[in-house]
Amino acid sequence: MVPLVRSAGGSHQWLAIVFLGLCCLLPPGRLAAPGGDYPGAAVDNLVVRKGDTAVLRCYLEDGASKGAWLNRSSIIFAGSDKWSVDPRVSIATANRREYSLQIQDVDVTDDGPYTCSVQTQHTPRTMQVHLTVHVSPKIFRISNDIVVNEGSNVTLVCLATGKPEPSISWRHISPSAKPFESGQYLDIYGITRDQAGEYECSAENDVSVPDVKKVKVTVNFAPTIQELKSSGVVLGGNGLIRCEGAGVPAPVFEWYKGERKLINGQQGITIKNYSTRSLLTVTNVTEEHFGNYTCVAANKLGTTNASLPLNPPSTAQYGITGDAEVLFSCWYLVLTLSSLTSIFYLKNIILH
Repeated sequence: MVPLVRSAGGSHQWLAIVFLGLCCLLPPGRLAAPGGDYPGAAVDNLVVRKGDTAVLRCYLEDGASKGAWLNRSSIIFAGSDKWSVDPRVSIATANRREYSLQIQDVDVTDDGPYTCSVQTQHTPRTMQVHLTVHVSPKIFRISNDIVVNEGSNVTLVCLATGKPEPSISWRHISPSAKPFESGQYLDIYGITRDQAGEYECSAENDVSVPDVKKVKVTVNFAPTIQELKSSGVVLGGNGLIRCEGAGVPAPVFEWYKGERKLINGQQGITIKNYSTRSLLTVTNVTEEHFGNYTCVAANKLGTTNASLPLNPPSTAQYGITGDAEVLFSCWYLVLTLSSLTSIFYLKNIILH
């Protein structure tokens, strides 16, 4: 809406005729685009983006003496007299063929009907121009980052303004993510750990680039031990047991040998804990270090464990007896092949 005030100049008689025309006592003029075949007509519909400049064009017939622009029932300009106090409003073109209104930095309040009224030789004519102001999409509300337990139901909200009304779409930022239906609300039933991460809301109405915002969803789940593995040990050497786990929040790891909890730095034991793994190192392995080791992973949602025996190396596999048997077998094979070669050699001599 253009703010208005009465100018000191202008003709009261002319303004009276204008108001009579607006009250439908006078027939409306024919509409045409700029350069159309019908003089005395203005563009019937003008669409501009918020912040742009709008030019509402009104084309005059020969002999038209005066023109006026009105916003709804309030006068903006009467001839060259400005009745509006809005500095953004001016007459863009005023000559024998055109009487056009300009509005700079248009806002949504400028949206609506405008009337160009022209005094011709015979009777005034009025033409309507409807100004539509389009507004870029803007997300004004989105869900805060949330933390939920696995299996919970989750609803994310994304609200946006704009003209035309923007469409809302959601996307899970993940390589394996599937597209969601469009809408302000995204419902996830029985959420899983694979559905954790960032969710992107996009508001789009083709006026400008989409407005995009993100919300992070953290899914808590009880810990699991994915792998428990030993590197193998020998007396006097070093041994390593690796415990790989997962859980949100990150699990706390503990180690036990039998029923006894192991303490870092005692009896040649070194324990290093990370967010998803724990490493137990045994330095200078002795007979006392052999036995059953248990890795325990725990967070606020639960506890799990896995065990692995740490045994001395097998003498049958790595000792002297094993090596001797292999050596004997090799020599037996060599002697057998040598005997066969000699037999074939003698046979060839006799035949020849």
